[in-house]
Amino acid sequence: MKTLFSLAVLCAVTTQLVAGTVLEKTTTGTPDIARINVISFAPEGVLLVGDGQNKHILAIETGDVEPIAGEFKAVSDIQSEIGGRLGVPGADVEILDFAVNPASNRAYFALRKQDDKTYLILRLSPANEMDLFSLENVKYARIPLPAGEKAQVNTVTDVVWAGDRLVAAGRCSEEFASKIFAAEGPLEHDRPGQIYSAETFHVQHGRWETKAPMSVMIPFEEDGEHFIVGAFSCTPVVKYPIDAITPGAKIKGISMIELGSGTRPLDMFAYGD
Repeated sequence: MKTLFSLAVLCAVTTQLVAGTVLEKTTTGTPDIARINVISFAPEGVLLVGDGQNKHILAIETGDVEPIAGEFKAVSDIQSEIGGRLGVPGADVEILDFAVNPASNRAYFALRKQDDKTYLILRLSPANEMDLFSLENVKYARIPLPAGEKAQVNTVTDVVWAGDRLVAAGRCSEEFASKIFAAEGPLEHDRPGQIYSAETFHVQHGRWETKAPMSVMIPFEEDGEHFIVGAFSCTPVVKYPIDAITPGAKIKGISMIELGSGTRPLDMFAYGD
């Protein structure tokens, strides 16, 4: 977990999010979370939570927008550290995902307690101060993820904010088909996202495919063009032009790297000088 935590800190420094209004129409209350698959951040301190079991993305207003000075210190056993703050052994806490809020520099951890199977969001500041982010009485927008009459979303594999829209990758029940979802900002509560199919050439399989699940994504800019870069577990790294993500479109990926059989990317980040 030390390596994983170091990557989170690096992402806090290098990730750049395009400013702009993220939330337009929200509701206030305690969002229904059946299972946290992934978390990420949009601008303005908006926390994105992918819940595949409930077939939606939650965009939650954290109010955490004041930058915190200082640098993170290395934590040798972050799982035990978190468990201690929660009053349970480290082995009884499952770290599902984490993301750094670029607006404040706090690290957010999505957790699952093994004793009562509850999901929690814990925050860590550069000063090593930990606290739970309460999900009660928050402003949020729920973005339903439709998958069609014959398929249902069962897992959100990643979610990112890409310039002016939310983009998510998911796995559906229809022959484990991989799907891309997008919702243009500003986001409105209960306005469904759009679903798209994407074709990707898999060198390992020697063919174009639409079924292999995309495991991680990042927004990426190259020569003034905006892309989503996605990695697969079998194992190309592919970019998709954001402008091609329009209603009714079938998106074809452009291969960038082939990592080879048996390699599974856990996460990605982009940085510049």
